[in-house]
Amino acid sequence: MAIHRYCCVPFLLASLFIPFVCAEIRFTEIRHDNRPIIPFDEFGFTHTGHLELNVSKIRLSNPNPDLDMSKVGFFLCTRDAWMQVLLQLEDGYIDCALNSDFVKLVFEFKSLKGKSSFNTVKKENNADQYTLVFANCLNKVTVSMNVRSAMYNLDGKGKSRDYLSAGRTILPRVYFLFALVYFTLAGIWIYVLYIKRDTVFMIHFFMLAVVILKAINLLCEAEDMSYIKRTGSAHGWDVLFYIFSFLKGVMLFTLIVLIGTGWSFLKPYLQDKEKKVLMIVIPLQVIANVAQIVIDETGPFGHDWMVWKQVFLLVDVVCCCAVLFPIVWSIKNLREAAKTDGKAAVNLMKLTLFRQYYIVVICYIYFTRVVVYALVTITSYKYLWTSVVAGEFATLAFYVFTGYKFKPEPHNPYFMIDDDEEEAAAEQLRLEDEFEL
Repeated sequence: MAIHRYCCVPFLLASLFIPFVCAEIRFTEIRHDNRPIIPFDEFGFTHTGHLELNVSKIRLSNPNPDLDMSKVGFFLCTRDAWMQVLLQLEDGYIDCALNSDFVKLVFEFKSLKGKSSFNTVKKENNADQYTLVFANCLNKVTVSMNVRSAMYNLDGKGKSRDYLSAGRTILPRVYFLFALVYFTLAGIWIYVLYIKRDTVFMIHFFMLAVVILKAINLLCEAEDMSYIKRTGSAHGWDVLFYIFSFLKGVMLFTLIVLIGTGWSFLKPYLQDKEKKVLMIVIPLQVIANVAQIVIDETGPFGHDWMVWKQVFLLVDVVCCCAVLFPIVWSIKNLREAAKTDGKAAVNLMKLTLFRQYYIVVICYIYFTRVVVYALVTITSYKYLWTSVVAGEFATLAFYVFTGYKFKPEPHNPYFMIDDDEEEAAAEQLRLEDEFEL
């Protein structure tokens, strides 16, 4: 097979370095597909790894019996091995990935012998992270088929199956523990609001709602992954996770905008441009969540998988950037007004916290979007759970900082100013003007 047939192979190469969703029992329909390489799920095997592959309704666009069916089939491949396969193809050492010594053959279509379906089970004793890949090295031949794939590891006794990848098998407990932490934080916040009820603003109840939604979201994610771990299928728990993940995401970005504009602390209203930010962020969050669902449900075998992945990343970055604008506007407006107005001067003195919050928001966004992603790409497959823990700790720190700095207090210097403070600021401005003269 000519090397130009692999011009789309960078798709697989890129997909090998982009984390897939947690592997589970997956049903896939391939219709009239002419791609030479179709990647399926990625999975981290232990020394007791198994792959169950059931393929039915196999149809080729060219039923010629003289076709070399050894050039069509499934194989397992690690990231390092795929780099070697690409070198072999480039050097002309092989004309099809199925012929490489670096891949582990699962099934060749030459074994069909006239049948339109097959079932196979492959044991994998070499612990590593593998991607299930379909190769079609026949020119101008499309393939249609139904594929059911299931990858799992056996426990120490070799009886129960674990459908979560080796590096993710402890994630149900991780998510559950963080859910308990957030429920505890919600209880503490309720107690604070009760004992400081005379100085509570509406924003404080909004903060409580965000914490509770985060806790419920983590609880649903823990149950979702726990069910997948045992059965290989989510069976509805993923729907609850998507719902609460969407609500949590929208409300968190809304909270950042409201705090950044000083709503409920410095003013009981939002300006038109601040409302526009919310009108932009919320629909973008809807799009981001829909994109995430599409990515999770289709997997990397879909034609538009990479496009959806890029759309989701772009929308997420746009949302993160958009929530920073209100904070910048607040700092700029108060700094300009402080030159002539005593009340604004006091607000400017109080703006220190909002500057801190601006920096913390940037750090939070950078860590959870960039650093955590980098951890996923550089961490061994056995320790992929560490990126989740790092991201959750960063989120927890952000929530705690927000709650601590904006907690209800009778003499909080960042709440609405009183007449004495305004007069003091005006006097300070007058003295400064006299000194300059």
